Amino acid sequence: MLKGISMTTGCILEYIEKNYSKERQIHTFSVRETAVKLAAFYGADKEKAEIAALFHDLFRGVPEKVVNFYVKHLGMDKKYYNNPNLAHGKIAALIMERDYDISDDDVLNAVRYHTTGRPQMSLLEKIIFLADAIEPGREYPGVDNLRALAYKDIDEACLYSMETTVEYIREKGFPLDNDTVLAINYLKGKEGYDGQ
Repeated sequence: MLKGISMTTGCILEYIEKNYSKERQIHTFSVRETAVKLAAFYGADKEKAEIAALFHDLFRGVPEKVVNFYVKHLGMDKKYYNNPNLAHGKIAALIMERDYDISDDDVLNAVRYHTTGRPQMSLLEKIIFLADAIEPGREYPGVDNLRALAYKDIDEACLYSMETTVEYIREKGFPLDNDTVLAINYLKGKEGYDGQ
């Protein structure tokens, strides 16, 4: 459940203004704008899209030792130690629930899986996943194709984004979250997806 959307929005906006770098603020507000547009286009809840977008990077850009503190004290899997890229969405979802009284599973999951995706993503999860990838400040090879695809076929857009991300991660030798592999298999309808 979302208790007092305007109050929640006010709280997170105040936090963003006080704690985010200028670049992170610009990115977050661009993700919000993109998420609301995608929600309107696909008939999703625009208020939920706005809340999830504003919270999605709550723990992005914080020092690694802070991320590790939360990983430990929130009882998260050890694979998230020293891995802010994979951990920040998971931490944000737990803090949203604990400190901001947000109990709407769809909003929490949209934040939790916005970097990795997962099998059986809801429409809102797909919207936040894509909004983060295609907001106007993003510049990388293929982003214009992804922006166009996002308004044609949301599943194909998610698949395209995940596959290009996996390729990039493997090239760089970064850790790959298994949720992304499972999400790709699910979107492709591959045999062997076991739903776990």
